[in-house]
Amino acid sequence: MEAMILAAGAGTRLKPLTDRIPKALIEVGGRPMLARVLDRVIDAGASRVIVNAYHHEEQITAFLQSYPSGDAEIVVSPEPDGPYETGGGLFAAAHLFAEASPLLLHNVDVISTVPLGDMMNAHNARSPRAESAPLATLAVMSRDAPRRLLFDNHGLLGWENTGSDRAEIGSRQVRESVGEVESLAFTGIHVIDPKIFGLSDRTGAFSIINLYLDLAAAGHAILPYDASDCEWIDIGSQERLAEAERRGGR
Repeated sequence: MEAMILAAGAGTRLKPLTDRIPKALIEVGGRPMLARVLDRVIDAGASRVIVNAYHHEEQITAFLQSYPSGDAEIVVSPEPDGPYETGGGLFAAAHLFAEASPLLLHNVDVISTVPLGDMMNAHNARSPRAESAPLATLAVMSRDAPRRLLFDNHGLLGWENTGSDRAEIGSRQVRESVGEVESLAFTGIHVIDPKIFGLSDRTGAFSIINLYLDLAAAGHAILPYDASDCEWIDIGSQERLAEAERRGGR
């Protein structure tokens, strides 16, 4: 299995910490976020891990050179004019993936107990909700959040934002719904079939969620993986960092 960790963000909401170090190397419970996510994806079976880097790239590269990865290979995907966001970062690293099997994509600032191996198995088992093998499986939760994804019997069909100042307020559906619609919060953890790289010629910076919606409109299945019973936190702000510390890095 191959994995990619999205670690190129500038971490502007974590300033002034990120003036001197990249967000990925901020410590939670005495351990850098990047080390925590590397531990998780390698424990889940990743034998090759790609890490994109932009802000303080040299520090991330140096850290990865010293990280005890065992038999797992770690490759840096630099973004010299980045960051390219979630979709752009993945597509810029497309040439670095060596396997044709599904890959794991994980935000660096997410700490969770989502069972990554089980999630990968669920994707490979092909959900009965899909008429064909899913293009992607997204770990989602039933929790209070202003930005949420909409799923029906066929998978992803839209989004809604009821209050986040980081995105447009409103909602969007890319096709008619089939069955009951669920509104679920995304965790920043994906399993993706690499055939996605042949379905778009986008370059530069773009959100992978927007790409997913375009592909869902074209009939591709993007399915949910319910992680509501898991612990989860994204460390995108000083307040979230303090909360993660109170939790002891869990």
